[in-house]
Amino acid sequence: MTGLPRYAAMLAAAGSLPSDDQRWAYEVKFDGIRAIGYIDRDLHLVSRNGNDITPAWPELATLAPATPPFVIDGEIVTFTADGRTSFEALQPRMHQRNPAVIRDLANSVKATYLVFDLLHIGTRPLIDLPYEQRRELLEHLGLHGPHWQVPPRLQGSGVEILAESRRLGLEGIVCKRLDSPYLPGRRSPLWTKVKNVNDQEVVLLGWRPGTGRRAGHIGSLLMGIYDNQGKLAYIGNVGTGFTQAMLDDLKAKLQPLQRNTPTADADVPDAIWVEPQLVGEVSFTEWTSDGRLRHPSWRGLRPDKDAREIKMPL
Repeated sequence: MTGLPRYAAMLAAAGSLPSDDQRWAYEVKFDGIRAIGYIDRDLHLVSRNGNDITPAWPELATLAPATPPFVIDGEIVTFTADGRTSFEALQPRMHQRNPAVIRDLANSVKATYLVFDLLHIGTRPLIDLPYEQRRELLEHLGLHGPHWQVPPRLQGSGVEILAESRRLGLEGIVCKRLDSPYLPGRRSPLWTKVKNVNDQEVVLLGWRPGTGRRAGHIGSLLMGIYDNQGKLAYIGNVGTGFTQAMLDDLKAKLQPLQRNTPTADADVPDAIWVEPQLVGEVSFTEWTSDGRLRHPSWRGLRPDKDAREIKMPL
């Protein structure tokens, strides 16, 4: 890698809008892949779970070299024609490591690195500085390129900004305390995410075979989540939101993980069980009283997440 120190990503806690706007900054909650960027002689990108994802995003390589070197935090996204970020559109690139295929995908699924924090520059760590000061230093770097940018600061009250994000069909906003330090690897209410839609990361426990048009394919996926005692709990099935390409990719990834017994207490007689290694994301309407997701819809795999960190919401 580089001589720069490694940093784990600070995580936002789910919550509601703050009541004291003057103490907070507001940012769009982007729908992409979290990445810490290390820019020295070369660029190195590290995912939230510590994996080197640099080869998947060759168009970002010209962020380097940099003197002095620095470390940034941000989200890799792709934009749709209407200007929104699309996690689904990123799916073909997230799992790909073949250089020739990556080059082709980079032309059709264009990525942008949205940089929202500066953690280190030269020999100086910045994580103990307040967010407001880190943001000013970040803006002074002038990171405006063909595939990267610093998103503009949002103006207005939290109520107004959240309402506008809802009108535009965005996922939500992130509220950041102006005096907050950067807390590597920690989830803190100093950063609060307020969403317009419900989504949930889930551990894949297996699948049910399809019928009709899906005969011979996956009909639905069995979802789980770790409870407060560290035990996997079954939270229902998801059978909508898939493209045929997604179903083919899921089957290829799940088949090698098959096992004979379930890893969670679930009465699904025709289930094909797998080792709980893959993480996905779904949208849904609400949690039911018996701990199931109502009307879940598949959004995609999350290779940037570890199964063990997918826990029951508080």
